[in-house]
Amino acid sequence: MTIGRACRGLGCRARQFACAAVGALALTGIAGCAQHVRPDLARMYRVMSASPDATPVILIPGLFGSKLRHRGTGVEAWPGTWAQVLFGEYRDLALEFDLDTLAVVPDDLEAFDIAEQVLGQDYYGPIVETLRRFGGYERGVAGTPVPPGQRRYYVLPYDWRQDNVTHAKALEALIDTIRRDHGDPDLRVDIIAHSMGGLIARYYLRYGTVDVLQGTDQLVTLYGTTRVRKLILLGTPNFGATASLHAFLAGEPIGLGRIAPETLATMPSGYQLFPHPIVSWLIDENGDSLPDDLFDGATWRRYRWSVFEPEAGARVRARHGAGGERYVEALHRYFDYRLERARRFAWMLSTQEPATPIRYVLFGGNCAPTPARLLLERDGDQSVARMYPDTVRHRKVGVRYEELMLEPGDGRVTKPSLLARDTLDPGAPQLDESFLPLAYYFFLCERHDQLTSNVSFQDNLLNVLLSRDLPWERMLPASR
Repeated sequence: MTIGRACRGLGCRARQFACAAVGALALTGIAGCAQHVRPDLARMYRVMSASPDATPVILIPGLFGSKLRHRGTGVEAWPGTWAQVLFGEYRDLALEFDLDTLAVVPDDLEAFDIAEQVLGQDYYGPIVETLRRFGGYERGVAGTPVPPGQRRYYVLPYDWRQDNVTHAKALEALIDTIRRDHGDPDLRVDIIAHSMGGLIARYYLRYGTVDVLQGTDQLVTLYGTTRVRKLILLGTPNFGATASLHAFLAGEPIGLGRIAPETLATMPSGYQLFPHPIVSWLIDENGDSLPDDLFDGATWRRYRWSVFEPEAGARVRARHGAGGERYVEALHRYFDYRLERARRFAWMLSTQEPATPIRYVLFGGNCAPTPARLLLERDGDQSVARMYPDTVRHRKVGVRYEELMLEPGDGRVTKPSLLARDTLDPGAPQLDESFLPLAYYFFLCERHDQLTSNVSFQDNLLNVLLSRDLPWERMLPASR
């Protein structure tokens, strides 16, 4: 989940007004548009919801999708109050780490629930309502026994700031508890994973809770496939997201403010959302791809990005007082360390794996122009990375900036990233380095934060969860 790019300028406000006007006309039948017909989910899934299949479902939200609170006081730190969302910088979300070992130091923040709404925007409520109203699921409480035949869905709230290997361990603990609650030590669950939550689920299916990012050769064990029956991915950046990279340069827009790059740099999960090492992520003013290694700290130092920007360094030093210089030096080493772990994370999710006992169902958007590459241009003595074509100041004649910088997607995740491909061309051969075991994929004309509200997604979600024998399952090895 993310709060999207801010709407800027009178032109944008005019578009908003026009859209609102058209919507109002449509409600009165004056706009001349066809009525939107919704499927009757209640009728279609009435019989299926009464079937004996009671496989529990786990919902894994994406980045920023879990509420965080202070353990001691219970005060919510994320998303917090309306005032915090609108104007806050969220400095207290920064993780502390040991200045010598670079290990993250536990703080007093904990995840406690899903963030269904932020500023009135409903992110996960539509999934919950679909499961409850049409699928016959009730929210389960981990640690509470479940009578036979009753359907439960569970939420995995997690501290999204942490490394995704840590989140895989939290998923394992929840599955263990669900197995005990259902009295079945061999129970397999279904997972619905949104955005970064899909990366967590995919890592777990491949490696379980083993940390394979330490630099030693590791085999894909498919450990999690003995505990998961179906995996549904929604808007997952399987090849990363350029918007996440840009946030490390300019901050993450939240309300009317933004989370500063030096705060984001303390969060291991952010690095693991960067574009995959095999994709083109940086171009110059001529539209030519640049060879810079995104996962090499030298690149960030050369361009003075993120914590290597002088202004960011000054803010960090001021915040840490007498120990500021030592902290900045350690933060630079921490940055290098997290870059390398992110590189390994990307590779360990994309290499070939043995014949899998399950395949993924993939949903995503393909209608919104979505950042695919940053453009580097000179602005005085500084190299500045632009994320959108309309921000390029020195445009060259004949260069198709819109096509080079943007690709179809959901505004956050491009279609190629969703499919774990390095190109938009559907006819191009799949690279060996981009393995993704898909059953099928389905595209929606929605933005990243609206995918869960799409009725076609809701319809197909129920069909996948409640169908006992989907076509592709008959072709897979028996593992039950």
